[in-house]
Amino acid sequence: MTGNQLDEKDLKILDILKKNARATYTEIAKEIGLSDVAVLKRVKNLEQKGIIKRYTVKLDNKKLGFTAVSLTGLDVEPEKLFDVINYLRDKEYVKYLALTSGDHTIMTIIWARDSDELSEIHRKLSSLEGVKRICPAIVLELFKDEV
Repeated sequence: MTGNQLDEKDLKILDILKKNARATYTEIAKEIGLSDVAVLKRVKNLEQKGIIKRYTVKLDNKKLGFTAVSLTGLDVEPEKLFDVINYLRDKEYVKYLALTSGDHTIMTIIWARDSDELSEIHRKLSSLEGVKRICPAIVLELFKDEV
């Protein structure tokens, strides 16, 4: 791997780690035809370049008791934007938070125990100072999740 170029082996390592961050260097090496030492060096290089930011666990919201999920857009007055972002950043129910250039200033993913709790969260968000409106889309079924 030279510069910032990723070759086929690097991409395969990333694919394996995306599916299972606990895969061992030996397992990865067997799958892509390298030595475990070569895999170790490549992974360390990917980490140093910031391509691999962290290793994490993927949670199943339903098995944890969070049966209501929404993709919620918020339209916010510009002078209150970072106040609202800082408020949302500290909320445990906000699982994703992004400043966007699309239809809504802020996009979130919100987990709630049930539809009543989700409605209460949305009510609170709509009453925040600077929030002009919220636009929730309730997730009915998830077909792909690589975030």
